[in-house]
Amino acid sequence: MPHPLHAGAVIYAKDIQQVSAFYAGLTGLPVTISEPEHVAMGEDGFEVTIVLIRPEFADAITIEVPPVRRTETPVKLVFAVPSLEAARTKAQELGGDVEGVEHEWSLHDYVVCDGHDPEGNIFQLRQHV
Repeated sequence: MPHPLHAGAVIYAKDIQQVSAFYAGLTGLPVTISEPEHVAMGEDGFEVTIVLIRPEFADAITIEVPPVRRTETPVKLVFAVPSLEAARTKAQELGGDVEGVEHEWSLHDYVVCDGHDPEGNIFQLRQHV
């Protein structure tokens, strides 16, 4: 039986397959549901759900290549990773990016750095030190 859901996040995406593959590959969270209109991944009570943007809204959204970072949002998702260096490489392989070492900073017991997914959504990665 799956763990009860305690916390999570929802990300709306124009390309649900690319965005869900990005987050599953970057975070290592196992995919638990894969449907045409949503993909869920998670463990230990935390779940990220990627939801397909409805066509009437998606048609008005242009995703640049490389994607333009969506910096005007008041929310930033945070994921723990074992290695920021490995996450940089993985993010680029999956169509996103994590900023370089020169943009890292310390927060409590973590080294922290921002990045963006293939559609420009901003996230933060934290590596425990």
